Amino acid sequence: MAPTAWEIQNRLAAILNFARQSGKAYIDVESSNLQQQLADFSNSERSLPLCREVMIKLMRPGDSILEESAKQKDSALAIRYLLGKPGENAVPDVQIASEK
Repeated sequence: MAPTAWEIQNRLAAILNFARQSGKAYIDVESSNLQQQLADFSNSERSLPLCREVMIKLMRPGDSILEESAKQKDSALAIRYLLGKPGENAVPDVQIASEK
């Protein structure tokens, strides 16, 4: 079973919060690495487009796309998320349409 948008968002939020609390100014996240961290779903090709969607929706002003695949099938994406001090630039609560 492929991960839900909520599961992907929670994992990405955990990655961003850990990096922020570690004092990093930014973190680069690749869609393939994020998907692999959702270990039970690492072989699900259906989750790649949803993973991309969640990553893009969590972007804030100043964040940038470092790499984006031209192939729809591949769905490779790398985003640099800028991080503030703990308490600043909190990860937004994003509403993502659920799959039906």
